[in-house]
Amino acid sequence: MSRYYPETPRASVSVLCHRDGRALLVKRGRPPFKDHWSLPGGVIELGETLQEAAARELFEETGVTAKLGEPVETFDSIQRDEDGRVATHFILTVFCGPYISGNAVAADDAAALDWVKIEDLDGLLTTPGTPERIRRHMATPLGQRPGV
Repeated sequence: MSRYYPETPRASVSVLCHRDGRALLVKRGRPPFKDHWSLPGGVIELGETLQEAAARELFEETGVTAKLGEPVETFDSIQRDEDGRVATHFILTVFCGPYISGNAVAADDAAALDWVKIEDLDGLLTTPGTPERIRRHMATPLGQRPGV
């Protein structure tokens, strides 16, 4: 099924990997939101669990692994064209976890990546809601995050 003008929403995952008070962000190399900074993630493959998809997408885009627990948030990302038609519709399930290993390198459809301090988020061109999402989930004490 096409990502553009889909017949149904696409189930997707997003990962907030954090290390030393910084969030791992990727600069999107393709539409939608090309050149915007975002959490790594992508579409779930057939037969893959949400957690498997999150771990795969994080590794494919960044070369990093993280300790991922249960999902922390689910939201819709719906983009409409000039005529009001739904151009894209993704249902994103967000995972949050601390960095475990790997040398962070932009790969797959990520044009660049960076470990970003919370106070530097507002200076970046990001996908909608990304700075607020990072602040909200990184403000939750580590012991209170699901699965951590």
